[in-house]
Amino acid sequence: MVRGNNVRDIDLSIRFKHGNQTIFLFVDSMATFSQVQEELLGILKERYPDGITTSRTSSEKTNLPNDASQIKFAVLENNTDPAQGWKPLDFELDDHPIDQGFEDNMMVAFAFDTDDAHFEVEFPSYDEEMEDAGES
Repeated sequence: MVRGNNVRDIDLSIRFKHGNQTIFLFVDSMATFSQVQEELLGILKERYPDGITTSRTSSEKTNLPNDASQIKFAVLENNTDPAQGWKPLDFELDDHPIDQGFEDNMMVAFAFDTDDAHFEVEFPSYDEEMEDAGES
């Protein structure tokens, strides 16, 4: 994967989202999905060794998978309206994200493979920002 001091013009900045968490990665435009999954899982294990939370209001954690291939991705149904939900991507491990329409500064949801992988993403609201600032 791409490290901060090695970013090239052809690398894609991708915001991987899960619940209330966002992982910002520079992705080599010619990387395979397998490589992207490995990099994302490595970062998740480093940052969230005890599991990842998905909500500001709950301390419940989701365990991380042992195998990176268990990470699934989805893109917004409508780029201008996140309320319309996420469309799961169907890809082969040796496919390239750019071939699936990945673009620079794109949001991509991720979930862990279960019988029914559910792509949950929380977006901050104005009300939450006011609460955090101590105003009502």
